[in-house]
Amino acid sequence: MKAFMDKDFLLTTETAKKLFHEYAETMPVLDYHCHINPQEIAENRQFKNITEVWLGGDHYKWRQMRSNGVEERYITGDATDREKFQKWAETLEKLIGNPLYHWSHLELQRYFGYEGHLSGETAEEVWNLCNEKLAQPEMSVRGLIKQSGVTLICTTDDPVDTLEWHEKIKADDTFDVQVLPAWRPDKATNIEKPTFGAYIEQLQKASGISIKTFADLKAAIVNRMEYFDARGCSVSDHGLDYVMYAPASEAEIEEIFAKRLAGGEVSPCEVAKYKTAFVLFLGREYHRLNWVMQLHYGCKRDNNSLMFKRLGPDTGFDCISNYTPADQLADFLNALVTTDELPKTIIYSLNPNDNAVIGTIIGCFQDSSAVGKIQQGSGWWFNDNKTGMIEQMISLANLGTLSNFVGMLTDSRSFLSYTRHEYFRRILCELIGGWVENGEYPNDEKALEKIVKGISYNNAVRYFGFDL
Repeated sequence: MKAFMDKDFLLTTETAKKLFHEYAETMPVLDYHCHINPQEIAENRQFKNITEVWLGGDHYKWRQMRSNGVEERYITGDATDREKFQKWAETLEKLIGNPLYHWSHLELQRYFGYEGHLSGETAEEVWNLCNEKLAQPEMSVRGLIKQSGVTLICTTDDPVDTLEWHEKIKADDTFDVQVLPAWRPDKATNIEKPTFGAYIEQLQKASGISIKTFADLKAAIVNRMEYFDARGCSVSDHGLDYVMYAPASEAEIEEIFAKRLAGGEVSPCEVAKYKTAFVLFLGREYHRLNWVMQLHYGCKRDNNSLMFKRLGPDTGFDCISNYTPADQLADFLNALVTTDELPKTIIYSLNPNDNAVIGTIIGCFQDSSAVGKIQQGSGWWFNDNKTGMIEQMISLANLGTLSNFVGMLTDSRSFLSYTRHEYFRRILCELIGGWVENGEYPNDEKALEKIVKGISYNNAVRYFGFDL
């Protein structure tokens, strides 16, 4: 029997162990998509206790606590941090087979030196150990980032954001990790939302452009994109129900926009036409600026209306959607490539059944302008686990070029989540090691080193064009 999460955790063959320990383990981390707050980096936040680090805003953990029958006051309510930690510990011990069990213990091992296992019985011991460690200067936000070997972080930022915290970080020569903004224009995309009109007003103020027409909106968006570009942004991200392709004339889009701006309702067909026009416009601008476009789709959000009213979005009430039409994704990309304006693009679906669809679609749009120009993103959200990662990589290997894969990202709000890169790299090395040991790929050390280091870090540096 193997020891619990020892140095060869998830590694079962000698080749896998060699690939991880000699090549993957010490590679730096490039976190090209996350949801951490740049203000906390600028101010170098020091956390008071482990609950602040672990449970504040972590809807992965909140879902599991609810599944364990924990009262909401111990999750998002007014219970003390110690009480919330106790309820999480009592939940964690039941999560056999869940990636949260592995993530949590990797974090306890790497940042706090705890080699045991967290449970209701050990909660007090772990609470005291972690809080004592967190009080040390090197456990500040910047200290955690540096300990994790991170070289660059892309946050997620709205077009109206001033980016003041990014500017403060850049001006501080005591911190050498790049923290760059990433463009997330969902609020300008979602014309059907009741908040759309108020958001357009915010965009007017931020851009200094009066928005009366769709043409005005595009001008304001370009203004903000130039602002972001001047501050180092080269990555965009979209959260979509699915990638729509419902083409319409400019006159029709202007009518739809005018109706909505006047407070009128828009039909699902009109929503699809507007979103198609708007995201196509953005894709062309990304190509002009040499930005990478990320498309996240396949999520049905805020399913529990009672809890949404109480807690708002991103609180653990989302699920996988099974409506992601492949023909519209392909037609959307084709509309951009037809005018030679398809940017580098990473495609993520929350539905693992879409792996093969994505794998075949991206092969239709590769070209010599960039190695692996159109990428399938790593296992996302509900697929961010051992099974999901393996299935995504096997599908990509079957249908595309796994060696050009840009690898892992945290997609997280936690400064401890960089161990997810280690988790991913162990799974990667186990997968590749198994193929080698099974005689499916030669034991060519030079080639294997290049593949593993590439997927772990080097491919992303090349693909995004970061100056590292």
